[in-house]
Amino acid sequence: MSVDPRTLDRETSWSGVRAVVAGLGASGYAAADTLQHLLADVVVIDHAVPEGAQREKATLLEILGVDVRMGPGAGVDLDDVDLVVTSPGWSPANPLFREAAERGIPVWGEVELAWRLRGPDAAPWLAVTGTNGKTTTVQMLDEILRAEGLRSAAVGNVGRPVLEAVMDPEPYDVLAVELSSYQLHWSESLSCEASVVLNVEPDHLDWHGTEAAYAAAKGRIYENARVACVYNVDDPTTEHLVTEADVVEGCRAIGFTLGTPGPSMIGLVEDVIADRAFVEDRHTSAAELGTLADLERDGVPAAPHVVADALAAAALARAHGVSQRAVRDGLRGFRLDAHRMALVADAEGVRWIDDSKATNVSAARAALPAAEPGGWIAGGRAQGAPFDELVLDVRDRLRGVVLVGRDRPLIAEALRRHAPEVPWLEVDTGETDLMDAVVVAAASFARQGDTVLLAPACASMDQFRSYAHRGEAFAAAVRRHTRT
Repeated sequence: MSVDPRTLDRETSWSGVRAVVAGLGASGYAAADTLQHLLADVVVIDHAVPEGAQREKATLLEILGVDVRMGPGAGVDLDDVDLVVTSPGWSPANPLFREAAERGIPVWGEVELAWRLRGPDAAPWLAVTGTNGKTTTVQMLDEILRAEGLRSAAVGNVGRPVLEAVMDPEPYDVLAVELSSYQLHWSESLSCEASVVLNVEPDHLDWHGTEAAYAAAKGRIYENARVACVYNVDDPTTEHLVTEADVVEGCRAIGFTLGTPGPSMIGLVEDVIADRAFVEDRHTSAAELGTLADLERDGVPAAPHVVADALAAAALARAHGVSQRAVRDGLRGFRLDAHRMALVADAEGVRWIDDSKATNVSAARAALPAAEPGGWIAGGRAQGAPFDELVLDVRDRLRGVVLVGRDRPLIAEALRRHAPEVPWLEVDTGETDLMDAVVVAAASFARQGDTVLLAPACASMDQFRSYAHRGEAFAAAVRRHTRT
């Protein structure tokens, strides 16, 4: 007899449940491992040819009794299947999911499975999504929570699958959860303590199909929120998503802004981070959570988008009841990850900066003010967003542009239309010497006092394994060129 997994939780038996896990990445492995631990019958399918770490994961699952099917053409018969768990990268248009829907088989993401498997005394979730800034905000939030003395973890799209944290035998006090639009698309029952959509810009349209579908996926993070829905005052779309959400009674809308905050907002009063949301009389008073100096690193002020991320993290932490002191101490202790506005070299008066994490148009738009005037290295795999507005915004800051990757012609056309006075070069070479050629080309534009910025505005997978691999290749080439 078929079992309805929607009736099951951490405390009930999953014996007899037949589950299909689509994809053997980090989240797919966590789902398969957890489901077999709960005594479900698990089949994993992945169309990639297994190698390296993925082959090791497949072997381990097979030892545990999981049926692993990998390689082109790997599939499964959905007869008698009770549940499909998908990895974030699998498109909703995949025939597997269409057939599951026709048969009435639930399709969950690993995040949805994690939510349903939380224990009776589960840690609350403070959840973050947005086109840009998710990882920075979640890591800032985790630092703040730890400064309060809480056992916290930054999980989800940021690295460790949230399911692993939920099933950890040593329970957490609270989880800082980064959620992508892919993960949210497959989530239906989340009820976070507090959540934020940092910003919404066109992105991943090749996956979601339309801007409206992409925004709607982001907005799912607000559904059933219990304490606070945090939104970006300067991004009306985020506030609209809050107004459209069905939340728990008593949940508040909390804004964050780089301007002076009004009641129920966190913002800036000159250089002070001011809380007018979580104070006793928010109409006439504010609490100081720190200053902009707390965000400086090596004497360099934080970029505006980093400040905005800090305000969002502070709002989520305050929604959880964290003290003013912990917000200040957490922000002071935070350090940006690699490949986020990282200074690679300062040689012969030219600064070389790696922002390979700028994988979409809006991230590049936030980063490019650092290159004024300067060189811009862009290109890769575009994700459906046009480049015209970006070029219009930054053309006055550019000395020259170096274009790489599959979709570099799209940026070239935008430059022709809107910045014909800006010189640009295309680099089309193999991965081994690609970045060396890029650095040489960028150096031909750069003058003393300039900044050369890698902010591709595109994903990396057409030429590199990841944005990190791309940034590492760039940094190595810069060091070879500058001998630093």
